[in-house]
Amino acid sequence: MTTGQRLPKDQDLITIFNQCFLTTENTELRGNASEPLYTPARDGQPAIIVYRNDYFASALHEIAHWCIAGVERRQLEDYGYWYEPDGRTEHQQRLFETVEVKPQALEWIFSRCCQTPFFISADNLSTDMGASENFKAAVYQQVVVYLEQGLPIRAKDFAVALSRFYRTGQLPVISEFLPPN
Repeated sequence: MTTGQRLPKDQDLITIFNQCFLTTENTELRGNASEPLYTPARDGQPAIIVYRNDYFASALHEIAHWCIAGVERRQLEDYGYWYEPDGRTEHQQRLFETVEVKPQALEWIFSRCCQTPFFISADNLSTDMGASENFKAAVYQQVVVYLEQGLPIRAKDFAVALSRFYRTGQLPVISEFLPPN
């Protein structure tokens, strides 16, 4: 990090996200949960995105899922997605990877906006199965597509806010991303 650059903290993400979306999208980001979870707005309460513990990367990842979810998905707990916990079989892992390409691509872009490291995650720690080479390539390719064709609107708004806070307002460009090895 360069001199004078802000060190990323998950509390900053809460502030940035809530300033962007609490009023306009009726959605609030909260941390320090034992497991990530999205609950839709109900009974006059905002929708809630909670991320694991105080992990910066977990917050970025859960925000990425929210940025991709459409109006109908945002009416469902955890966007109505299935989730097979840690210990997935190879087949289950490949299914997991197919739904994780876009969220992980956005998480990577958000990480660059914050000037923090990004690691593609297989999220399957109890097995020796890491992220497949196809998955890594698909996430990288999705980053390229997003940067060339544009981010989803909420993702763009969040990326701009992160870039203003961490990067003097400049969004990342393709040359900042190297294909994973």
